Amino acid sequence: METYLLDWANLLLRWLHVIVAIAWIGSSFYFVFLDSSLTPPEDEQLKIDGVSGELWALHGGGFYHPVKFAGAPPKLPEHLHWFYWESYSTWLSGFALFLISYLWSPSVYLIDPNIMQWSPAGAIAAALAFLVVFWLLYDAICRTLGQTDNGDAKVGALVLVLVCIAAYAATQMFAGRAAFLLMGAMLATSMSANVFFWIIPGQRTVVADIKAGRLVDPIHGKRGKQRSVHNTYFTLPVLFAMLSNHYSFTYANEHNWLILIGMMFAGAAIRQFFVMRHGFKLGRNAHPWPYAAVGVVALLALIVWLKPAPVAAVATPETVGYAQLKPVIEQRCVMCHGEALQSKGVRLDQPAAVKQHAQMIYQQVVLMKAMPMNNATGLTDAERALFAQWFMDGARTD
Repeated sequence: METYLLDWANLLLRWLHVIVAIAWIGSSFYFVFLDSSLTPPEDEQLKIDGVSGELWALHGGGFYHPVKFAGAPPKLPEHLHWFYWESYSTWLSGFALFLISYLWSPSVYLIDPNIMQWSPAGAIAAALAFLVVFWLLYDAICRTLGQTDNGDAKVGALVLVLVCIAAYAATQMFAGRAAFLLMGAMLATSMSANVFFWIIPGQRTVVADIKAGRLVDPIHGKRGKQRSVHNTYFTLPVLFAMLSNHYSFTYANEHNWLILIGMMFAGAAIRQFFVMRHGFKLGRNAHPWPYAAVGVVALLALIVWLKPAPVAAVATPETVGYAQLKPVIEQRCVMCHGEALQSKGVRLDQPAAVKQHAQMIYQQVVLMKAMPMNNATGLTDAERALFAQWFMDGARTD
């Protein structure tokens, strides 16, 4: 029953997490587009009111005319929308999902004895430390260098180094799949912390100053803008890290930390292309195609590098029946997919159930090599070949 309820919690939290993440990323992308596409106002009244930029847009059969005020608007509206629940909901649902998927069963998901021998408590503490320590170091870099000359370049360079160090450390401490997801959670935590500790407090201060008739300190806008820009570059790397758990050829590679860094770098470069593309259309900067080219070249280089090497053929019988496969299933699979524990609702201790899940077994065991998780039970290539031949022979269990 516990496994069944955990599966439902996993499903519902994953659904919620995707929904609120779409809302957060969508609003973030929209405002980056909006800010990069604003042009000086033409209407004299808008200039008098302090509008610094405007945009005309057409969507859904209607015309939209958003404007941006350089400082305080002439009058604060009664209803002012704050963009923060999208961020908080994404982090809360994501952390809850991380809790029930990885921290609930650290011996299965976090720990790979071939990489590092951990106690479950030690692995959990180290995983949580990744989220906190990265944020503290990243925040310190932004606070100390962000407002200096060429601050953005200095911060960007140091954060890149910090991400590379974290990627290497994670893959040397945790199972590959967990390391990739942990890197995504680490960056996502910093994104939400930017909103919670800097962007929203700064905006609250600005609104309070306007209401009190005080001069608005522009530093709040500059800091909020800086952290918001960082968030947009973190987005694509985070999405890759979250999706990577479906593709074992990335996280199971012996050089998985380089793959992780390469994919995150490609995502950030491609995001830079889309950010600068809006400015190019208005003549503010050169065409940003080199950023897209760098990102694509990085992806192509990884594709070529990771191409499967020729594998020596494994001798298998011409036909494989259930009787030959049953001992392997009992030794390698039943501990997680048996009567006592039916992980993901899959039970493989009965012939009918094995037949029912034959397609999934072939995909997970033979094609993706994702199961057993972290190959905890030591399934060999010869045994995977048995599964393959059994499936090709019709997956019979009679």
